[in-house]
Amino acid sequence: MTAVGTRLARHEDPRLLRGRGRFGDDISAPGQLWTRVVRSPVAHGQLRGLDVSQAAQAPGITDVITASHLPDGLVIPVRLAVGSHDLSAYLQPALAAGQVRYVGEPLAVVVGADPYACEDAAELVDIDIDELPAVTDARAAPQNIAAELTLGYGDVDAAFRDASHVVRVELAIGRHTGVPLEPRCLLAVPDPDRGELDIFGMTKVPVFNRDLLASLLGLDEALIHVHAVDAGGGFGIRGEFYPEDFLIPWLATRLGRPVKWTEDRAEHLMAANHSRQQYHRIAAAFDAAGLITGLRDDIVHDNGAYCRTHGVAVPELTVAMLPGPYRIPAYRGRVQVVLTNKTPCGTYRAPGRFEGTSAREHLIDVAAGQLGVDPVELRERNLLTKADMPHNRHIETLGTDLILDTGDYPALLAAAVKEADRLGYRAAAACKQNTKRGFGLAMFVEKSGLGPQETADVTVSKSGAVHVASGGTSLGQGIETVLAQIAADALGVDPSVVRVVAGDTVAQPFGAGSWASRSTVVGGSAVHQAATAVRQRALQLAARILEVAESDLDLADGSVTVRGDPATRLTLASIARAAEPARAHLRPGEPAGLTARRRFEVARMTYPYGAHAALVEVDTGTGRVRVLRYLVAYEVGRAINPMLVEGQLRGGVAQGIGGALFEEFSYDEDGQPQAITFIEYRMPTAAEIPPVDVLLSQDAPSPGNPLGVMGAGEGGVSAAGGAVANAVRNALGLAGGVGQLPLSPARVRALAERAGAAGRQEGRS
Repeated sequence: MTAVGTRLARHEDPRLLRGRGRFGDDISAPGQLWTRVVRSPVAHGQLRGLDVSQAAQAPGITDVITASHLPDGLVIPVRLAVGSHDLSAYLQPALAAGQVRYVGEPLAVVVGADPYACEDAAELVDIDIDELPAVTDARAAPQNIAAELTLGYGDVDAAFRDASHVVRVELAIGRHTGVPLEPRCLLAVPDPDRGELDIFGMTKVPVFNRDLLASLLGLDEALIHVHAVDAGGGFGIRGEFYPEDFLIPWLATRLGRPVKWTEDRAEHLMAANHSRQQYHRIAAAFDAAGLITGLRDDIVHDNGAYCRTHGVAVPELTVAMLPGPYRIPAYRGRVQVVLTNKTPCGTYRAPGRFEGTSAREHLIDVAAGQLGVDPVELRERNLLTKADMPHNRHIETLGTDLILDTGDYPALLAAAVKEADRLGYRAAAACKQNTKRGFGLAMFVEKSGLGPQETADVTVSKSGAVHVASGGTSLGQGIETVLAQIAADALGVDPSVVRVVAGDTVAQPFGAGSWASRSTVVGGSAVHQAATAVRQRALQLAARILEVAESDLDLADGSVTVRGDPATRLTLASIARAAEPARAHLRPGEPAGLTARRRFEVARMTYPYGAHAALVEVDTGTGRVRVLRYLVAYEVGRAINPMLVEGQLRGGVAQGIGGALFEEFSYDEDGQPQAITFIEYRMPTAAEIPPVDVLLSQDAPSPGNPLGVMGAGEGGVSAAGGAVANAVRNALGLAGGVGQLPLSPARVRALAERAGAAGRQEGRS
């Protein structure tokens, strides 16, 4: 293989860098109408009336719809159903009727010929809501529990009863989310004569969304064509089925005209999925040698006003993955999923793992201080080893058994510490003249390659070009490049002749989408199998044409040659032409064309792992935290394109630092969101993101797929909260934990004052 493993420039970049990308809002249709969604201005109340008469009579307005126009009982179902939890009472309607439950909930849609006219008319809708008290603290709302989950194994009570040491930490994870460069948008173009519907703007899971939309509209799914588009980021938040994903196509079919919707940033921050907000009370039991004998965590998960398409997958992943890379003889994780009057929650890059890893890794650092052991050494004592693999956690998550498939966790930790020391991380942290600097480390285990399947078609055309149709979607992660490299190696062609179409439901009607770090693991394996089948077919046909044995043939550089006679060759293009119908080289009943469709199925996920290290500087006067250097050591199994893996990791670090230090959705006591612009919602900029060092390991290929790959989309963010929290704790000399993320300046100042008071008290005693 030559293409796999190389730092190939991205196929996507020439068009994107030249401004030729085809994003959702770039696409319009003749005669299209625009929309504006009217949203609830209050967090909780009884909807007594919506007077849309003035809006309907405004200039340029075609239609105004409310819940009364929609089919009765229409709600958005769960896509990721886990366990046996009945969430039917907590699903979100497409438009609210009766009660409103969060600021930003859709109430009506205004349709017109001009987007500005729609926005002006939306202001004329008279909303009558009898306001009710808002629930904004999930810990104080036991009456709002939608689900409770408990996962674990072993005798946890006995482990804590018999422990030599018990260490406890409370950590709150702040509410934040993925903020793609491109907000959501949708264009629906109906063909009333043929009954067809073209959709532009759906990403992530287009086949699922197509099928769901078909069922809600009462259409045959084959009549709906979701087109592939570029997307300005996904991060778990883009591409799920939201109310607007039903409303816009429904309006298009109702009016018989193209209908378009593009949200603005304020809408996005108050209406698209939030994530992360959890409260952890975590504890570990240790024996006299500093070995963990038991681990438990009691969690309150603030899910917002409804259960959206992810159901309770995020809290389940939190408790399922919480033991991480450690040998834990007894474990119990409990989580209450509580509804509040806030924007509903869903997944955000490393859902559940960012939260759980932050809590566990912070606990280990606090435990190291209380036990008088170096934090690195305490981790070394408790890590699972290579000899423990595969390791069955006896836990099920996302419908699969959690079996850590491969790895050498101690070796990766040692390599990470060695690299951090070589780069001077710990030496710089120890030098605290006139500054407070700290070093923090965090280990993690990720999950990737969720099934059950992915499908790919590979075809060699009569020009010799290779066409790949994948069920994955392009979200900026480089899927076109990676799949081209995989297909090129299997077929013996240059990657430049491979054209990848991802996320088009006509080109690939059986895809499962791009999410859960599955594009390369599952989608890439499907492409590998399909391309390998095409290779075998090409060799079979070439053997007939050349009248030689298949075993005497080689396929490389786009041509089949006979061993020992390199002058005798057939190009793939000529073989594709020979595979046309009615050609003599096809046998009766044999399919025509040089093409193959393959479905790659998986029963379990694969589990990449790694370590993060952070060097921070804390200004105790202002509370400002600067991350000076950051290191990610990551086991990827096999890197199809190391440059893209490193880019994924660095991008994840930026988002992880955002969640650890800056980004937070807060609400006042009435449930009014306090962050609906980038003035209040503090995104990190290039000035806040330090140089990110990457140590990429390929020492533990996954046994669960033919490429040996593991996912790389979430490893950069998973341990960022834990590493930064531990570094700040180290800088301030805290005896306990930091209490809450993000570590805003006000919170850091309070921690510094607490540390100073404790130091003065110790000095007096």
